[in-house]
Amino acid sequence: MVARAVRAEQASATRELILTTAERLFAERGVYAVSNRQVSEAAGQGNNAAVGYHFGTKADLVRAIARRHAVRIEDIRAGLSASAAGSTDVRDWVGCLVRPLYDHLAALGSPTWYARFCAQVTTDPALRQIMAEESFTSPSLRHILDGLYRCLPELPAEVRAERGEMVRHLIVQTAGERERALAEGRPTARGSWREAADGLVDAIVGLWTAPVTGDRG
Repeated sequence: MVARAVRAEQASATRELILTTAERLFAERGVYAVSNRQVSEAAGQGNNAAVGYHFGTKADLVRAIARRHAVRIEDIRAGLSASAAGSTDVRDWVGCLVRPLYDHLAALGSPTWYARFCAQVTTDPALRQIMAEESFTSPSLRHILDGLYRCLPELPAEVRAERGEMVRHLIVQTAGERERALAEGRPTARGSWREAADGLVDAIVGLWTAPVTGDRG
């Protein structure tokens, strides 16, 4: 029984080490530029098939990294969603979309790799679908979007979908660029993740409330 518990603890530690290593390498080099073998070697695993043994395919590894962060991000999102309940202010709901990721990155300390990992993953159609599937299971996200759309009743459905895609891109790519600048020691426009979220909320409120030009019919 003791030996079994020790083996389980060792396996869990190995999985965590592989996840941390893969997240860093994917963030720095790109998902498809890094092989499972390279992840295993960088994680100090004598068995080069360790990634496959613990996680399966590269897509499975990407999903595991996303899920590793999802619980904390969802906790933040749920709290913000509850606080915004009943609001008719677009800014409140936009904050609920932006701040979970940015607050999570702030809580991780320094350095971080998750923002760049997300930016890499969302550029690939197959991997982007994995991230979308993980996000769409969030009940608080659905509540936030419902609240936002109630504030924008005149916005046509096709424009809403178009702007939603723009917003997703802005949230992920802006975080990735800021994280990259921090990793490279370059100056950033805002001094903290919270301030960066403030600036992005301002921009996205403007995007959602911008006039619609042209014939949408």
